[in-house]
Amino acid sequence: SLRMCVVAHFLSLLVFGKAIHAIARISDEFWFDPVEKGLALRSVNSSRSAYACVFFSSMFFQQYSRTAGSRPCQKEKRLSLPCKLIVKAVLPVFRYVNILERNVEKCSISRNNNEHHITFQLLCKHGVVKTYNLAFQECDPLQAVFAKHMCPNVLKVHSRLLADVMIHFPTSQEEVTLSVTPLKVCFKSYTEEDTDFSKTVLTEIHLSPEEFDYFQVGVDSEVTFCLKELRGLLAFSEATSVPVSMHFDTSGKPIAFSIEDMALEASFILATLCDMEKGTESQQPPCSSQHQER
Repeated sequence: SLRMCVVAHFLSLLVFGKAIHAIARISDEFWFDPVEKGLALRSVNSSRSAYACVFFSSMFFQQYSRTAGSRPCQKEKRLSLPCKLIVKAVLPVFRYVNILERNVEKCSISRNNNEHHITFQLLCKHGVVKTYNLAFQECDPLQAVFAKHMCPNVLKVHSRLLADVMIHFPTSQEEVTLSVTPLKVCFKSYTEEDTDFSKTVLTEIHLSPEEFDYFQVGVDSEVTFCLKELRGLLAFSEATSVPVSMHFDTSGKPIAFSIEDMALEASFILATLCDMEKGTESQQPPCSSQHQER
């Protein structure tokens, strides 16, 4: 079986739980993908217009091993297959992450290939042990096809600042438009042409280049994307205190929000609306399922 172990000091279990909650905003299922260098959690929505991947390196865990038993070489190929889990089954394990990090001393995760389930075991204070056995389904690898290094526009900002901007948009706001020039950045409410403005709250927030840790605008651009998925990434990134990078081009091409530090990295890739096809998303969704050898 596959075994991992997490010590629940303040950041580890809190961050892992926040990652599950962020992934849950994308789809009702996610890929649990253990590889040699660490554990990847991936998700894509049904229209393949939003993709998320959170990768925890082996350094994130107190103990990380992909193989066990006396003959690990024979199991290596079997263990390399990712598996799918239902989000609603996993969320109860990490429902109250702020309380968990105070009461849970250790969280161990193991995968049993024979019984086709993943076990989450929380070792709590006072000897209390909570065990969750969750069924999984083996599946093909999932990978986004998006070369963010080719994007002409790159913004890097502290997650707290970006969260402070987004909190001004009502929870009912489904999409937001990001507009950039070399002189300014603007986040504003996106509205359909037939919107009744007398009944709509419009929000527009301007930022100067000096407020960003890194600011590169190669082309004036205005991209519109869904806010729901971004809110999940922001809650996760705030738990890590890592800046958020944005890579994007012109409308209709995907935008990537990513964070990275020594022990983890995350990338959320969202489709944007096309100018020529009002109200429809990019004809080139950022995600695809790929059959590939690791």
